[in-house]
Amino acid sequence: MFDSSYRRLGDAYSVLCAATPVSEPKWMAFNHALAETMGWPKAWRETDEALAALAGNSTLAGSTPYATVYAGHQFGSYNPQLGDGRALMLGEWCTEEGKRLDVQLKGAGRTPFSRGGDGRSPIGPVVREYLVSEAMAALGVPTTRALAAVATGDPVLRQGPEPGGILTRVASSHLRIGTVQYFAMSKGGDGVAELVNHITMRHYQEELAQSSAANPGTTQVLLKGVCKRLASLVAQWQSLGFIHGVLNTDNMLLCGETVDYGPCAFMDNYAADRVFSSIDTGGRYAYQNQPGIVHWNLSVLAQCLLPLMHDDQEKALQAAQHAVDLFPRHFTDVHGALLANKFGLGTFRESDRELVDGFFKALAEGDLDFTLAFRWLTEVAGGNLDHTPLPELFKPSVALLKWLDGWRAVRKQRNADTEATLEQMRKANPVVIPRNHRVAEAISAAELGDYRVLNDYHQRWQTPYEWHADDRLYAASPEPEVRVTRTFCGT
Repeated sequence: MFDSSYRRLGDAYSVLCAATPVSEPKWMAFNHALAETMGWPKAWRETDEALAALAGNSTLAGSTPYATVYAGHQFGSYNPQLGDGRALMLGEWCTEEGKRLDVQLKGAGRTPFSRGGDGRSPIGPVVREYLVSEAMAALGVPTTRALAAVATGDPVLRQGPEPGGILTRVASSHLRIGTVQYFAMSKGGDGVAELVNHITMRHYQEELAQSSAANPGTTQVLLKGVCKRLASLVAQWQSLGFIHGVLNTDNMLLCGETVDYGPCAFMDNYAADRVFSSIDTGGRYAYQNQPGIVHWNLSVLAQCLLPLMHDDQEKALQAAQHAVDLFPRHFTDVHGALLANKFGLGTFRESDRELVDGFFKALAEGDLDFTLAFRWLTEVAGGNLDHTPLPELFKPSVALLKWLDGWRAVRKQRNADTEATLEQMRKANPVVIPRNHRVAEAISAAELGDYRVLNDYHQRWQTPYEWHADDRLYAASPEPEVRVTRTFCGT
């Protein structure tokens, strides 16, 4: 059933509004597996009634649609009011297990926060988010989910007319660093305490229950919890070569899930300074910069929470600084563990840094594929290389082959060449990722009314760590003529 606990905070936090109907909705995709975990009735899925509701032409029973307000730093500059400009919250779906999930339509028309925009989405961003967010979930990364993708039958004007679409997005919540910023910075602190209590009770009850005299405050629990979750999240991104593209504070969810798949991309050939987003002209959100940017975003959150940290300003500053200063350690711990799994080292030691750096240096100098290089290493470790398509898909450079001797020596020295570490490698190094050129293929087909590519790629990317018979297609790095080097938001 639907509930709206966030609406009960009052009209200062969200505004009731309705979707704008569309002329000819059609199903592009429906995520039955996600619907099953949510407990949505089987008899209702992919019906005309469901299509009308998820296209914005009718309202679901128990749903009271609304749009939320927030602010945010965008490429380092503060915008005092943003909000759900093309997103409409249907409400919070409460599962039988007691889990609360936001259900939101993206592209359902204007809201009070559209700022002159049409509130619509072209089909392209809908297909991209459906595919990439669901692939991220299958890769084990905390993320918003995609329940459905609908074609509207109506054109959307961007550079020219494009077919329109609506995504049904599901998240633990859509509350952001930018949500706190709006009340702390744009509204002078009014409403921050109520917001902090709501977020903490929704996402950090366990941490609050475990808090001790050394960490008694709700606000401190929230800040430490967000720092820890976002440190883990960006560590996972780095381990998979994922580049978010727009790490503004309004795109950082306080629940610790990945959100906003507009100009995102997984890198093909490795480069630490890789950028895809067409609007990131200065490389602010390049691959190598992501941990530092997330750390900076958390410092902004800490500043917003200072008045609630402690009555004594100096003690409040110390508590906030302590929480934010834990980020590098959290990131290093998680990232180190992920690297240990990816390289089959058992555990990561500081002495392994030179070995790891040597691997990435060889990839950069040889312009080698990030994902295939790690999977090649996995199959080399297992002696299974010739039983996979990899010899056709990946050619190691001389430098990488030379590096291999040192890697083998380290593994032998610490007795890490075991079936257990090999299994860790298989679970850490995917065979397939949602490559940019494949996503582009699905978008091009969907724009012409063919949704088979979208659904085929979605199905394949649900088991990313296993080899399939047709993976000469799915696992291959793109040829130069189809390589995607720029991605776009679609707003």
